[in-house]
Amino acid sequence: MSASASQHLDTRIERNVAVLTLRRPEKLNAMNVATRLRLASAIREFGTGDRVRGIVLTGQGRAFSAGEDLGTPPASYAEFRAAFETFHDITRAIVETRVPVIAAVNGIAVGGASEITLCCDARIGTPATEYFQPENGRGITISNASSLLLTRLVRNHAMRMVLGSPRIGADEALRIGLLDEIVAPDLLLERAIDLVVEWTPENNTTALHLALLRPALEDLEAAFAREDAAAHNAWENGVFSSGVADFWAARGNRSGADAHPASPMHNGLDRP
Repeated sequence: MSASASQHLDTRIERNVAVLTLRRPEKLNAMNVATRLRLASAIREFGTGDRVRGIVLTGQGRAFSAGEDLGTPPASYAEFRAAFETFHDITRAIVETRVPVIAAVNGIAVGGASEITLCCDARIGTPATEYFQPENGRGITISNASSLLLTRLVRNHAMRMVLGSPRIGADEALRIGLLDEIVAPDLLLERAIDLVVEWTPENNTTALHLALLRPALEDLEAAFAREDAAAHNAWENGVFSSGVADFWAARGNRSGADAHPASPMHNGLDRP
């Protein structure tokens, strides 16, 4: 495990629940490949149910996560594909757990980071929670099986979210099904942990019900394959490269440390 992956993801156990916290607030918890690999590994480690009753995923500071850190964009399709796959694998890790996985969405969730929450068993937010899918205007395509999961949650709203890239505030997210609850910021983690405890009573069949209620892995893999094909098309026709170049040009070629990153392969926050 790299030092950055360890530094950017905090793991602790509270009330027999694993709390995984993205911890890079100065960059809105943007994730590099090493952090995503570490996150998938931690989810698998705690997801067996041998050590904890469930998992809560959250972020430190005012953002859940701005997604992919594009300070150093991929230089080849092989790098691009490998990075894309690390997003997919977080979805696999979550749906294969035997315990509930709750997203405690403490602030803005952008692109690939917002897509990670879609496969969680519940999403709890605060009034500061916001969803943002900037891919379409950045020459990028969606990932994490969100082509399946987003429509599963919000139905016809998915088209508007992806093609129009509006910012979806907490109240609207609750109304359309992106969020299950909104609570005060200081109660967010407590409520997420409470939900895990509620869903794992003594002598439970929670693991069996999770397998029945979650999307089937074969359906997710089919979605991954469609998304990979779309990503390859975006790379081959130059749309991805143009989108990244336009992003940096619009910001005066500032370095990744000075700009706000966004989602898998899509930098796109237009304001802090």
